[in-house]
Amino acid sequence: MPEPAEDITLAPPHLDIVALDDDADFREYLHTVLADAGHELRTASSPGGFFEACEERLPDVALLDMNMGEHDGADVLNEIRKRWNRLCVVVITGHPSMDTMRQTFKQQVYDYLAKPFSTDELNRVLAQAAHDLGLGQKPQDRLRAALGRQIRLARTERGWTLKELSEVSTVSVSQLSSIERGTHLPSIESLLAIAQALGRTPSQWLDAAGF
Repeated sequence: MPEPAEDITLAPPHLDIVALDDDADFREYLHTVLADAGHELRTASSPGGFFEACEERLPDVALLDMNMGEHDGADVLNEIRKRWNRLCVVVITGHPSMDTMRQTFKQQVYDYLAKPFSTDELNRVLAQAAHDLGLGQKPQDRLRAALGRQIRLARTERGWTLKELSEVSTVSVSQLSSIERGTHLPSIESLLAIAQALGRTPSQWLDAAGF
C-alpha cells in the first residue's frame, strides 16, 4: 500500500522579513499585505540599508528586487551569499527574463516572483518556504523538521518503505513515521541506528540542516 502524501498546510508561522526595493509605493504595499498576514517587515530602499537591517537582526526571508535603477540586484544577491549562505531569498522583479531566472537560481534563490504578483502568490511562496526550510520556528522545531526531511530523502533514495527501514534499523514504524513528519525528535540511539541503516552519518544530516 502506498504511503499517504505528506500534508502541507500553507499557513506559515509569523516570519521576520526584510525587503529591498527602490519603489516607495511597492514597499508600502508590502507593509500592508504582510502586516495583514501577521509577519514583521522591515524595508530598505538601498543595498546599504538592506545589509544594515540584516546585520542588526538576520531575517527569516529576504525579498530582493533585481531591477533598482542605479543598484544591481545581482550584486546584492552575490553579497548575500557571501555573508549568509543559508538565508532564504525570494527574488521579485518587474522585468522577468529566463537569463535572470537562471542566474538567480544558480545562487540558491528559493523562488522568483514577477511583478505584479497577487497576495495569494506571495503568501503561497512564504508558506512553502516556511514549511520547506523550517522558518519562523524555534531551533528544536527546525531540527525536528530538518532531520525528518533528511531521513525521508535518504530512505526514498534507497527505495525503502518505512517497514523496510524499521526492519534494518530496529526502530518501530510508528516512531519512524513521526520522526519523518517532524513531530518527534529521535533519541541519539535511534538516530545512530537509522543513519547506520541508511549508510549515512548523523553529522551529514545535521550539517545539511544548518546545525
